[in-house]
Amino acid sequence: MAADKVLKTILLVDDNLLFLKMMHRAFTKAGFDCVTAESAKNAIDILAKEIPQAIISDYQMPEMNGLEFRQYLLDQPELKDIPFLFLTDFNNHDLVTAGLNLQAIDYLIKSTPVEVVVAKVNNLVNAVSSQRELSELEIKKAVEALNIRSVPHKAPEVNGFEINFWHQSFKGIPGGDFIDFIDVSDDCAVAVLGDVMGKKWMAWFLSFSFLSYIRSAVRFGVSELGFSAAVILQKINNIVYSDEALKDILSSLSLLMIDHKKNTVTYSGAGDLPIMFYKAASNSFQQIKSSGLLLGLFKDGDYNEHAIEMNKGDQLFIFTDGIIDYALENSAKTDYALFESKLKEITTPDNSFKKLETYLTQKPADNLVDDCSIIHIYKT
Repeated sequence: MAADKVLKTILLVDDNLLFLKMMHRAFTKAGFDCVTAESAKNAIDILAKEIPQAIISDYQMPEMNGLEFRQYLLDQPELKDIPFLFLTDFNNHDLVTAGLNLQAIDYLIKSTPVEVVVAKVNNLVNAVSSQRELSELEIKKAVEALNIRSVPHKAPEVNGFEINFWHQSFKGIPGGDFIDFIDVSDDCAVAVLGDVMGKKWMAWFLSFSFLSYIRSAVRFGVSELGFSAAVILQKINNIVYSDEALKDILSSLSLLMIDHKKNTVTYSGAGDLPIMFYKAASNSFQQIKSSGLLLGLFKDGDYNEHAIEMNKGDQLFIFTDGIIDYALENSAKTDYALFESKLKEITTPDNSFKKLETYLTQKPADNLVDDCSIIHIYKT
């Protein structure tokens, strides 16, 4: 059976309900998923839930006109790059110039035949999609040529433990998730899992700045000063918070210090999801939550730590939100409990990573909405 055709989603904004209904019918007939808004404020509410491939807006609307709406979008990093067109009754040269100065791609008059409007929008969406795909392909080739990664090739070997990880980028495009394993002494190795807040390539580029700070703080903090996990997190946060290049860029982080002589894992987290601890002796799970705030949010991150004693068959599961997020028809949902129930179903005192990996790789790609990353620590 052929794959379902992916609809092109557009947002049409106009306070003229009759015109809105007519254009919605025309775009839908042409194969678009046409979302409508009766005002700019209504459109802003919609954009908080879904991102269209293009926005078409009237100019003259109450409360917030088209130019004000466009300026609002330009001030929002996550919305400013959506292709934008004006479709209006006005043919005033000054208004046209003002709109184009706000990086609107085109300015169409409502008297333009409907089929011409639909064709122009279709050509625009196709052109933008093609250019985006070309840019992503070029960046992928550059990344492969430079051999730079935010996820390691393989997990480390640690006496008394088996460590594994699984990572899948969203639609094959690197994003903000990063994983690293750092040997700091004969007794201790550190595992880190983080997620830089942002979209695709930008978050991926920024992940390297976070990784460089983390590696330096861990190596120096543990080997030279004997810092605890929580103190190391605070040191990392201090640097991120004061770095102008990372201003307003936030990241979650799970940091785990694995001591194979003491058979303990010390965990501290920054705005991350609760980790799952499987106790083999009682065949039970426990959520372990951190109190720490996202890296870079405030100067004092309020980081705490948990010392986890690991016995034979015990397992730790540390994961980013892409693991528990999934797509719905017009939105996304987060369901930690659903993933927790699946872990309970497949985990036994034997190393359960292969079963977990099988479950994760079988999830439909269409259900993914973000990078997916998980670290699994098993006590042998």
